[in-house]
Amino acid sequence: MSHKFRIFQINERSILVEFDEEINENLLNHLLYLKNKLLTDKHELILQVINSYNSLLIIYKHTINNFYEAKKDLLEQIYDSKIVNILDSPIKKIPVCYDHDYGWDLELLSEDLSLSVDEIIKNHSEAVYTVYFIGFLPGFPYLGGLDSSLFHRRKSQPRRQIPSGSVGIADQQTGIYSLDSPGGWQIIGRSPIQLFDSENPTRYCYLQAGDKIQFEPITKDEFEDIQSQFNYNKW
Repeated sequence: MSHKFRIFQINERSILVEFDEEINENLLNHLLYLKNKLLTDKHELILQVINSYNSLLIIYKHTINNFYEAKKDLLEQIYDSKIVNILDSPIKKIPVCYDHDYGWDLELLSEDLSLSVDEIIKNHSEAVYTVYFIGFLPGFPYLGGLDSSLFHRRKSQPRRQIPSGSVGIADQQTGIYSLDSPGGWQIIGRSPIQLFDSENPTRYCYLQAGDKIQFEPITKDEFEDIQSQFNYNKW
């Protein structure tokens, strides 16, 4: 195991393992492998493991009475890891309507990036993205793989309300708002897919870390049709 890392106690029931490495799929694969391994091997001790771009937050079921013993146990788990590739999931197609009624900031990005609206849509929808983690909102995916031609700063003044399904760009990332929320991302379209369903008894989030997705351009009519069907069928 060649990744450099540090281990901290966050509170009486949580420990953070932070890796000193740039964001990449190799590190993500390692994080997800360790996450699954800890939840399987230490299920009697660990309540939850949450990954970010470069860290694991391990939440225990009970108070950590001896941090050094817990740290020693984690080190053994990490050094004993024999990582297999778990990022070979099939690509999920996410329909997106890039119509100006939904892509509020397309013209702004077109001017700032010196790209036509069609070029923005093409570059955004042709890429295959990796879900690195879920955060900010329940079901909100942080995606890696945005074409560098689309990198753009966040808004200096966030909007008070962005509708669920809105697809945005912020700095070097793209993402999908899973719930109605304030936000400062540049909005370029909207998806009719519901990413978070609190009434789903088995899986609240449509996407999870490690998933591969690709955006599929659709018309306004197709958007409305999919949205009406999705509300009945869900996933």
